[in-house]
Amino acid sequence: MRHPLQRGFSLIEVSIVTAIILLIAVIGVPAVTAYVVENKVPRVAEELQRFVLRLKVGAQGAGPMPYASVQTGVLAEAMRTSGVLTVNGSAGMGGSAVVAHGLGGAGEGGNGVVTVQPVDGGAAFSLTLSNVNRAACPALPSILQRLAETVRIETSRGGGYAKNDRGTVPLAYSAITAQNLCNAGDDNLFEFTFR
Repeated sequence: MRHPLQRGFSLIEVSIVTAIILLIAVIGVPAVTAYVVENKVPRVAEELQRFVLRLKVGAQGAGPMPYASVQTGVLAEAMRTSGVLTVNGSAGMGGSAVVAHGLGGAGEGGNGVVTVQPVDGGAAFSLTLSNVNRAACPALPSILQRLAETVRIETSRGGGYAKNDRGTVPLAYSAITAQNLCNAGDDNLFEFTFR
């Protein structure tokens, strides 16, 4: 029993308030993360679409293997002034530039980054986004599939194609398939192939 002049909270009251705050944090943080990722998807996709279109336009008339020298450094230089993608490191000769997408992962060491590499000896190229949050699915593949020949999604559970124009039996893009291939958390890898 409190003395009439004592003021303050009892240990039980403080414990109850602390438990309520922790519960709100546990429920709220993932929801906020998903909301932030969902809002970034259109801007990230637009930046990557512009990059892909610039490469395609630049490759016109460049022979059968126009993308043989395409690598992540080319993307890094194109995104150096981007307000959406983050570029760390040098893309010059021998440089090791890292392009972080901000849709999950830490943005370093292959975690949460975008990589570019030639495919089929340089006849095509791929954009790969590692450690993408499920909140980006199916919006990100739905936007980029318009330019891509293939859309492959991989997780720790396995993976598959949401679109494959290169298969013996072409597979048209399916947002439902993309959504079903995605895993909870930052466990999704998206690979888009362009020709």
